[in-house]
Amino acid sequence: MENWSVDQVCNWLRQRNLGELVPKFREEEVSGAALLALNDRMVQQLVKKIGHQAVLMDLINKYQQQKSGVEFLTTSCCETASPKFPEVISGKNLKSFFARYKTLQWTSSYALPNFPYDVKCILAEKKCPDHSMRIRIIEFLQADMTKYLEGSLYPNSQQYNVVVSALLQAYPFLDEDGNGFLLWKRALKDRFKYVRRPIEDDEQVLRNKCKFGHRRGQTRKSSFAENKHDDAQVQVEEEPVHLEGSAMDVHIKWLKQEYMKTQRNWKEVDNRMSVTTEIRRKMISNKAPLKDILRLFPFLRCPYQLFREFQLLTHMDIYKKTVEILEIYSENILSLYVVRNNPINIMLQENLKRHTEEDILKYMKMTAACLLLPDVFGDDSSLFAAVNEEVKAVTPVLEVKNPFNVNSCEFALYVEREELAQLTDCTMALAALLAAFHVFDIPCPKRIHRTLNFLESLVFEVRSPASLPTQVRSGQEAPEYPSI
Repeated sequence: MENWSVDQVCNWLRQRNLGELVPKFREEEVSGAALLALNDRMVQQLVKKIGHQAVLMDLINKYQQQKSGVEFLTTSCCETASPKFPEVISGKNLKSFFARYKTLQWTSSYALPNFPYDVKCILAEKKCPDHSMRIRIIEFLQADMTKYLEGSLYPNSQQYNVVVSALLQAYPFLDEDGNGFLLWKRALKDRFKYVRRPIEDDEQVLRNKCKFGHRRGQTRKSSFAENKHDDAQVQVEEEPVHLEGSAMDVHIKWLKQEYMKTQRNWKEVDNRMSVTTEIRRKMISNKAPLKDILRLFPFLRCPYQLFREFQLLTHMDIYKKTVEILEIYSENILSLYVVRNNPINIMLQENLKRHTEEDILKYMKMTAACLLLPDVFGDDSSLFAAVNEEVKAVTPVLEVKNPFNVNSCEFALYVEREELAQLTDCTMALAALLAAFHVFDIPCPKRIHRTLNFLESLVFEVRSPASLPTQVRSGQEAPEYPSI
C-alpha cells in the first residue's frame, strides 16, 4: 500500500464503497504513503460524513496493526538470539518492545524526501540557500517526518538526529563551519513546534500541552509572555519574507506554499485571497494567460475558493442557487419530449430500475437534468459536458464519467482542455462551470448561450428569467425557446 499511486488509492476506495471520497482524495493527491500517514484530524478535514470517517480510519488502523503486529512479531521470533530484543515478551515490556523496534525500523529505512524543483536546483548548484529556501527545505523535512511517524508531531531526539544527518550527508556544503547540524536540528524542532501551536483537536498534542504546562483552550495571545522566546524564534524562522519584496509578493508566495501542504490553514487562505483580489482581478481583466493566474493563485483550483471568488464579485452563493435550480427544474426537464429518446435519459431510466433509495433516485434525476439542459435548449452539448468521452472544448466544460454509478461517478471542470478541479457531484460541477465563466471572464460561446442564459437568469434572480421551452407533444413540432 505504501507504494500505491493516487489512482490505486481511488480504486481501493471504490472497492470498499467509499467512492464518494474519490474526488477529494484526487484533489489532495492522497497516495498510498499519504493514506497511511493520515491521523484523525486529517481524516476529518478530508471526509465530511462521520460514518465514512469511521470506516476509513478503521481500514487504515487494521492495515497498520496487521503490518506492525504480524510483521514485527514474525521478525522478532526469527531473531530471538539477537541482543537487541528481549527473549521473553511479557505484558509489561510488550509496549516498549514495539516502540523500540518501530523506532529502529524507522531510523534504518529513512530516506530524504523528493524536494521540489526549485530546491533541487539550489542544492545541485551547491549554493548555500537563503533564508526563505532554508524554510522550504525545513517544511518538506517536517512533512516527510510526519509521514514516517504516521501523523505524529512528536519526533524523538534520535529521529531528529537521523534526518539532519541524512541531509548533511547528502549535501555536505549545508554544514556551515561545522555548526550546521545544531542549526538545522534547531530549525526542524522549531518547525514542529510551529505546526503544533494552533492545534486544539489532536489528542496527542493536547495531552503533551497539558503535560508541559499549557492550559486547554489557551490562546496564543494569553500565552505570549510565557512563550516569548519560542514565538520570536518561530517568527524569525517562519516569516522572514515579510522583510523582503512587496506585501503582495509575500501573500502570493504564502498561497503557493500553502497549496502544496496536506494540512491547509483555510482561514488564512481566505484572508490572503481577499487581500489579493484586486491584483488578481486586474490580471484577469488584462487577459493574462490562465496558466499564469493559476500559478500565482492555485487555490482557484479548489471549488470552495472558486465559489468564494464568484461571491466576492456578485454577492451570490452560486452553489446554493444551483442546488435550488436543479431541485425545482429536474422533473420538468425530464418530462420534456425533446429529451425522451436522448441517450442520457435512456441511461437514467435503466439505472433508476436498480435502486429504490429516495436520495439516490433524486441524485440521479438531478444529474440527468443537468446533463440534458443543452439538448432542451437546442445547444451544443459538447460545449457543456463530455460524458464518458474526451474533452475537446477550450472554454469551461465538464468531464463526466459514469454519471449514474454512485460508487464510481467522477466530475471534473476543464478550462483550455486542462483539468481545473475535481468535483463531488453534478450540483457542484454545474456551479463550478457557471462560476468559471465569471471568475475568469471567459465569453460564453454562442452555441451554448441559451443554456447558460437560462441558468444565469435564475442565479441572478432577474425580474423576467428565461424559462424552459414549452413541452413538445409531437415529434413534428419545434420547441419554443426563450428569447435572449
